[in-house]
Amino acid sequence: MFSIFLTPEYAPFAIAFVVMVGIGLIEAVGLGIGHLGLDADHDVDVHGSTFLDWLGLGSQLPVLIWLTSLLACFSLSGVAVQQIATAFFGGPLHWGIAAGLAFIVAGVANSFVAAGFARILPTFESSAISSSELVRRRGTVLEGEARRGFPARAKVIDQYRQVHYVMVEPHNDGDVIATGETGLLVRREGGIFFLLPDAHPTLRPLA
Repeated sequence: MFSIFLTPEYAPFAIAFVVMVGIGLIEAVGLGIGHLGLDADHDVDVHGSTFLDWLGLGSQLPVLIWLTSLLACFSLSGVAVQQIATAFFGGPLHWGIAAGLAFIVAGVANSFVAAGFARILPTFESSAISSSELVRRRGTVLEGEARRGFPARAKVIDQYRQVHYVMVEPHNDGDVIATGETGLLVRREGGIFFLLPDAHPTLRPLA
């Protein structure tokens, strides 16, 4: 059964399925290592485009979710088209004809699927922020010791609960911030953030 997906007639749909799985793996890895900052994760809000609305791209879904949905619809539609053609004509259609038909079916199907996702996940909104917005947020040193001139990797959680990984140095020249210590990101220079540790007197609560 699976050997048919290696034939040219099924190739577009097999490729679409592999790409869909690849996107899923990339997203899973991204969740494991933190926020990747990919622009493709931004929400899409398209107005005045009938064609894109027909594809379901006007549903205010993150692009990767929309793309995964479209690829799934295209793969399933393509297999269905070829199976129906085989049942009626004794063999599958040329891959180009089948892909065209599958795209039409997938576009219609994905408009409903995307609308369904939009209803199920109504809280999706853009969580893209600039690196500068991480200033005044708290970070935790994950490995090594942060010294002036020797930055260490730290984890920061933004207002959208997204995890960011940044390089930090102490705000004060003589400070050393060890693994596991937390502090406040007080400024940024280039790709380096400067951390004021929570143990610093400035951040200690008044008695």
